[in-house]
Amino acid sequence: MIVCIAEKPSVAREIAHVLGANASHDGYMEGNGYQVTWTYGHLCTLKEPHDYSAMWKAWSLSRLPMIPEKFGIKLIDNKTYEKQFHIIESLMQKADGIVNCGDAGQEGELIQRWVMQKAQAKCPVQRLWVSSLTEEAIRDGFANLKPQNEYQSLYEAGLCRAIGDWLLGMNATRLYTLKYRTQQGQVLSIGRVQTPTLALIVKRQLEIQNFKPEQYWVLSTVYRDTLFSLQGTDDEGDENDGDNGKKGIKGRITNEEEGRKALESINGQDFEIVSIAKKSGNETSPRLFDLTSLQVECNKKYSFSADETLKYIQSLYEKKLTTYPRVDTTFLSDDIYPKCLEILKGLLPYANLTQPLLGKKLPKSKKVFDSSKVTDHHAIIPTGVNPSNGDLTLNEKRVYDLVARHFIAVFYPDCKVSTTTVTGKVETKPEEGSKKGNKLTFKTSGKQILDPGWRVCFGKWIEENGSWHQEKKIETNENENQDENKQTGNQMLPAFVKGEKGPHTPTLTEKWTSPPKPYTEATLLRAMETAGRFVDNDELRDALKENGIGRPSTRAAIIETLFKRGYIRKVRKSLNATETGINLIALIKEELLKSAELTGQWEKKLREIEAHKYDARQFIYELKQMVTQIVQNVMMDNASRPP
Repeated sequence: MIVCIAEKPSVAREIAHVLGANASHDGYMEGNGYQVTWTYGHLCTLKEPHDYSAMWKAWSLSRLPMIPEKFGIKLIDNKTYEKQFHIIESLMQKADGIVNCGDAGQEGELIQRWVMQKAQAKCPVQRLWVSSLTEEAIRDGFANLKPQNEYQSLYEAGLCRAIGDWLLGMNATRLYTLKYRTQQGQVLSIGRVQTPTLALIVKRQLEIQNFKPEQYWVLSTVYRDTLFSLQGTDDEGDENDGDNGKKGIKGRITNEEEGRKALESINGQDFEIVSIAKKSGNETSPRLFDLTSLQVECNKKYSFSADETLKYIQSLYEKKLTTYPRVDTTFLSDDIYPKCLEILKGLLPYANLTQPLLGKKLPKSKKVFDSSKVTDHHAIIPTGVNPSNGDLTLNEKRVYDLVARHFIAVFYPDCKVSTTTVTGKVETKPEEGSKKGNKLTFKTSGKQILDPGWRVCFGKWIEENGSWHQEKKIETNENENQDENKQTGNQMLPAFVKGEKGPHTPTLTEKWTSPPKPYTEATLLRAMETAGRFVDNDELRDALKENGIGRPSTRAAIIETLFKRGYIRKVRKSLNATETGINLIALIKEELLKSAELTGQWEKKLREIEAHKYDARQFIYELKQMVTQIVQNVMMDNASRPP
């Protein structure tokens, strides 16, 4: 008998159906030579300190650091989990072989390996590795089972992550709580990823609190119903004027008197168009989604939390509508290309968008298909199962819609655009004693959509006078207040002619510099992905991902943990650190504990373990040394406790 173990009952049912194991029993299904059982996510966990030594049960500074000679696992104290484990254990003890059907990722590997170890399974184990739960994918997966030892490095990376979290979390939490707590019963929770994430939020909040706004003025003018913004003077002073040379004016004016003089000097003077530059170009379609970019988009568009988005996309995966969600790549492997036409045919609610793509060869771009950018799993895409057959909630439909439209869009032509930059100048009134005035330069720009290309996948477009306009936006929530022009980058300009002149209406507007914006879940996820660096370029972001903190599958849980522990709170969409969170980061002197960049270096090593490029034992050794050093440093800190 072959025992198959899945990570959830729902996944086990899908596998059992494909295998013909249709007889239901308590805790498993049986038939056709298979017994299909399941876990509920983690059934086992690393042992707690007191499981290793009775001395570690009581919290005491003198007993730190706690470093077990050998780490062990135990069942989670839960009656439902214990009952299911004993069923699994009984099946495995009699099995001729086992198929690990856990989620195809680091966490899924760890969950099932621990259960098999605890059950003392002795028979050969094979690994099912699938990116979707469609019947075809499961059949293909069982036809291509791999020996479990081929995934040993994946397990070692997951184990190192768990041990690292234990070593740092258990020791640092007790250390800082005992050393710095201000009241009995207070726990100062420290985590390998949690603390640097909190530090990012606290740092941004302090930057906002300490920000000192600076006043400035902006000179602009309206010519032919078009707003032009000041760029500066034509010359920073005319050397031919000798002593009468004037200092130039820049776009941002920091002196009100200087601004009012500039305003007065051009009031009543003609505005002249001096150049019209047109540049045509192409805009490629948005990338496919990895988990982080999907969470970012859903937070921006629908205000979903990272955790909510993960739940919705996980549900879509289990309903066979989308592929495996816990991924960190936006690319597809080359072997997916031949399947794409069939996937498009299955997207029946989007027939008006897919029809133009059918019946001809689909384009294959390196920006979409690149096996070198794919490790375990490819980007999140639809499976081709008709979504109309699924019982979806409104929010699941919203997430599915984003995934489907992005997938369809990558096969559409580029969007063709024409960007026009118009420059105008106004000669100022000469000052007393000067031969001539300065020329102030103003600019404006607008973008015309010549051919929407892939943009038709995201709204309805109409053509008017040789230019395309979006007729209406696709569904958005009330928090999204972008107008149509801002959404598309489309601003129509009058037909200006070089050399034309005319009256204009200048204005001087008072403004203040703005503080940095608080993190939202969307921007925090991006910051975690790039170890706190602000990166807007997709290719550079890809390069920084290996040093990001946390994994795509765990970042939502980290943010939720910060909420639960009272370290952060949400104000509208902004994430604000609480006084408790600010105080915690203030008392941590060890940069290693709160630096996103340094934590990102650990994450890189974990990825290298998974890729056979770094030794797991060396990683654990370094962790033990680091924890020992942190304990010594904090114990020597004689600074007074925070108020």
